[in-house]
Amino acid sequence: MSTAKNTRKTLDSTEVRRLKGIGHELKPVVTIGNKGLTESVLEELERALNDHELIKIKTPPGTKEERDAFSDDLAAKTGAQLIHSIGRMALLLRRNPNANPKLSNLSRYSD
Repeated sequence: MSTAKNTRKTLDSTEVRRLKGIGHELKPVVTIGNKGLTESVLEELERALNDHELIKIKTPPGTKEERDAFSDDLAAKTGAQLIHSIGRMALLLRRNPNANPKLSNLSRYSD
């Protein structure tokens, strides 16, 4: 079972819809190339998740199955939840109780 489906069990449909709406407005903060998850990419993902909480990532090319597996692995390695993935885009969430409201996408796009 994919992480996105598991995430939906922990978040209600209204919250998932709200997060997808915020994600639609975001530009990818990290683009992952053919080298995959290098140490520097993981460090940048950690920084982005700590600062922004909800981030959009552009994943490497591949089949749908490869992209889905990569997105699931990415979420597991960063301790984030995969909210949505479509094509080469993945939307990850990792809440930070000490996030800076000026940087957090959850705070900036709150209703």
